[in-house]
Amino acid sequence: MKKILAVILLGITIFTLAFSNPALAADTANGAKVFSANCASCHAGGKNLVQANKNLKKDALEKYGLYSAEAIISQVTNGKNAMPAFKGRLKSDQIEDVAAYVLEQADKGW
Repeated sequence: MKKILAVILLGITIFTLAFSNPALAADTANGAKVFSANCASCHAGGKNLVQANKNLKKDALEKYGLYSAEAIISQVTNGKNAMPAFKGRLKSDQIEDVAAYVLEQADKGW
């Protein structure tokens, strides 16, 4: 019985590690630098100079379905409406770092 339980726990551990979220490896310090150089002109302090209600505060991110690394990565990569796409200007790891930084700042209240 102990061997079966050990095998099950090992399997769960391997499965969890194999499918863990890659955003956890994001570098928020680098994200802050990339954000400052590429995003702050419109989003300084988590604001939105083009559409004030669509800012980067936690409640707005939740309201517009953007309160996840995946959603922010998609928005930054592909752009939408007035926001330009950064696919070609930024590397995917830079975009992941920005997403982690935005979420971190949103949780802190900017």
